[in-house]
Amino acid sequence: MTPKIPSKLPNLGTTIFTKMGKMANDHNAINLSQGFPGFPPDDKLLQEVEKAIHDGRNQYAPLGGHPALCKTVSQKIEDLYGYSYDPKTELTMTAGATQAIFTAISATINPGDEVIVFKPAYDCYEPAIELYGGKPVLVEMQAPDYELNWQEVREKITDKTKMIVINSPHNPTGKIISEDDIQQLREIVKGTDIFILSDEVYEHQTFDGQKHLSVARYPDLAERAFITCSFGKTFHVTGWKLGYCAAPKAMMDEFRKIHQYNVFCVNHPMQVALNEYMQNPEHYKNLPNFYQEKRDFFTDTIKGSRFEFTPSDGTYFQIASFKNITDEKDTDFAIRLIKKKKLAAIPVSVFCKDQKDEKMLRFCFAKEKETLKKAAEVINSI
Repeated sequence: MTPKIPSKLPNLGTTIFTKMGKMANDHNAINLSQGFPGFPPDDKLLQEVEKAIHDGRNQYAPLGGHPALCKTVSQKIEDLYGYSYDPKTELTMTAGATQAIFTAISATINPGDEVIVFKPAYDCYEPAIELYGGKPVLVEMQAPDYELNWQEVREKITDKTKMIVINSPHNPTGKIISEDDIQQLREIVKGTDIFILSDEVYEHQTFDGQKHLSVARYPDLAERAFITCSFGKTFHVTGWKLGYCAAPKAMMDEFRKIHQYNVFCVNHPMQVALNEYMQNPEHYKNLPNFYQEKRDFFTDTIKGSRFEFTPSDGTYFQIASFKNITDEKDTDFAIRLIKKKKLAAIPVSVFCKDQKDEKMLRFCFAKEKETLKKAAEVINSI
């Protein structure tokens, strides 16, 4: 008889991304649900991978990552944000940003610790916190503006508060953290031992001339922060599952203790290839224009529909309200869209506190123009 496993996460099921992705495939629907590019990466990057493989870079990388890539990433952060990380001791290459987030939480959170999480939120934060006996303390952002409620944060800070999680550009809303938000955060953590986990996977996808305000721009925040980033999101290779974490040495030492027994190291030839590819900074500096063109095409094409929206500030997601279309739950409406209209989107309630339904869907516009055009035709027909 198979032994029973007392679940550490008894209330957790299959992610919404898996469910909607499967439904999209089953019903041959246009898939704007899952957050992955619908176009290939640059051939030059693929050629660099092939070269690295044939050059014999096929055995374990060092625990922290391919040294040249760590140096390149360190220089990129300093060039863009002004903060210097030691590439040997303060950067670690990870199996995607989600693994970096999980590892940062596992290295810091103990039973009884409280972690402030803004909702709606990417769905990996809370399970990781709960797995280590921590308590997610949820602060809700209100539709349609989704402003950060710093007064509520202040009210929820206790002597058990161990960490604040921020995400900018924000998934699923597409919002970008403001200078005022940063100043509020600085005031709240000043003189405390509170860590910051800054999820910055969409750092190179900001629009309308807006800057990404990485916590690395602010030394007083950087000295207490784990910053997590994604090569997959940046270079259209989400299936490679490669990202990195930046943090001060004392914090990174604890991070690496977990990392070494979790994955030890990550894909070596792809790290070599990414380093070569990143020698041309335009490969990431041009991304805002690249994705803004897609956002603008998508939003311009659906602006005559019955959906209401404000063009996103960043990421490759666009949320839109269907409150003028139906009173259905967003989960029900999303399923009906797949089955009846052959279009897949993500219901935003799955990211929200208590699955609060504010009649919002999230669409991914990281697709070819023809795909976006077909999706817009469906949206406009509703």
